[in-house]
Amino acid sequence: MILLHLSDLHVRPPGKAAYRVVEASHLAERALRVARAFTPRPDAVVISGDLTDCGLAAEYDELRRMLRRYLGGLKLYLIPGNHDRRENFRAALAEFPGVTAHPEFVQYVVEDLPVRLVMLDSVVPGAGHGELSAGRLAWLDARLAEAPERPTFVVLHHPPMLTGLATYDAINLRGSGELAAVLDRHPQVERILCGHHHRSMTGRLGRVIISAAPSVAHHGAFELDDDHGRFTFEPAGYHAHLRLPDGGIVTHLLFVEQYPGPFPYIADPDYPGGKDVAAQASGPTNA
Repeated sequence: MILLHLSDLHVRPPGKAAYRVVEASHLAERALRVARAFTPRPDAVVISGDLTDCGLAAEYDELRRMLRRYLGGLKLYLIPGNHDRRENFRAALAEFPGVTAHPEFVQYVVEDLPVRLVMLDSVVPGAGHGELSAGRLAWLDARLAEAPERPTFVVLHHPPMLTGLATYDAINLRGSGELAAVLDRHPQVERILCGHHHRSMTGRLGRVIISAAPSVAHHGAFELDDDHGRFTFEPAGYHAHLRLPDGGIVTHLLFVEQYPGPFPYIADPDYPGGKDVAAQASGPTNA
């Protein structure tokens, strides 16, 4: 299984930038083109929130155009983030699987992949942080109880962990202990996929690995000593989650930009790792 995980598109109306300088719509479109051209063809694409910058109807119109153009024909699963407006999200993106399945939140289950996806709405209207109400936790608990033998990813926007970056830790998922208590009852959950902080990060909630994808637009600045909550234009990226033949899961950080290469590994005659240099040049064993 190949699952592409994009996050934090921050699409704006045509001609408008995010934060005055981020050409977010252009950058989002570039990332969607990369996802469409990915080989081999991914089994599905997940976008974990902040699809728009302000949740405006004009932004969702632009986003819907992009998604139809670039990801039409691919399985695509969406959840909102704190920059989205849930009502506008549901109205504008109702054509996409699961978006209106729940009467109140944007949360649903994806059953037709080798790994089951439980898409969870962590948005608190009017706030930057996330939180899961008792009702949402109960819904998650019930959905996980339905398939205890199936490997599962839980997908939400806000990371349920601390990062060491004070500005971002103030707007993470609050009440992560309650989420951990639910997940402890369901050992089939292998990953939590999220975004929000605009950095690629790996953490843990109990025994479950957290994979936070970077933004496909701008990055949160890595400022440990003097954190002002700023952003940079580090290389935009996304995650590719692979389920391997032995059942293991591996996550790769990939970049949207184009770089020189790929080039073959051609070992120098002085390479000490093996005698058959020609054979080694045909594969990555001498990396």
